[in-house]
Amino acid sequence: MDTQSLQKTLLFRGMSEEAISGALQVLKAREKRFEKGESLFTAGTVTEQFGLVLEGSVTVESNDAWGNRTIISHIGCGQVFAETYAMLENEPMLVDVTANEDCQILFLKYRSIKDEPWAMKFLTNLLTISAHKNLNLSRRSFHTSPKTIRGRVMSYLNSVSLHEGSREFDIPFDRQQLADYLNLERSALSKEIGKMQRDGLIDVRKNHFILRGPSF
Repeated sequence: MDTQSLQKTLLFRGMSEEAISGALQVLKAREKRFEKGESLFTAGTVTEQFGLVLEGSVTVESNDAWGNRTIISHIGCGQVFAETYAMLENEPMLVDVTANEDCQILFLKYRSIKDEPWAMKFLTNLLTISAHKNLNLSRRSFHTSPKTIRGRVMSYLNSVSLHEGSREFDIPFDRQQLADYLNLERSALSKEIGKMQRDGLIDVRKNHFILRGPSF
């Protein structure tokens, strides 16, 4: 595995190539490819492994018994998923993890590493990742709290704009995924985006957005 590339990820940031090599061995690292739409984890699974996205992206979803889907988060290249479940013994997963596109995943088996020389840095990185995820979950609650469709869309787009430092950006979701993320019907979402474009608030082409007007 390319330890130099892994150094660029948040999980292994600040660790030497030697330390990363040791961690990969201790954590029983293995790589696996998945095709778009393929399941990586399913709800109810108990796992000791968590994943690092090396290529592509995955989505963390909640799918109920009636076929309703809610997208909890988008996990892109260099990001980690299922680490909380891997660290909690016998805790069944409440979510599904699905390949958002063709992707390459590095699976790591969590175990006690307190005696390893690289343990402190690795665990600090995991804690930082957890803090980022808590922020992302808080952001989603802000985006789904407005009562109107426009309010939810504006909240989400404004957040992405602030994060990217630009009024022009791509979002990681297609229309259906954005609807699932914001807890909206796709047709209603598409209709409102069309209205916002006609009202001069945004320009949009597929997943590329430009924010216009005083509202932003």
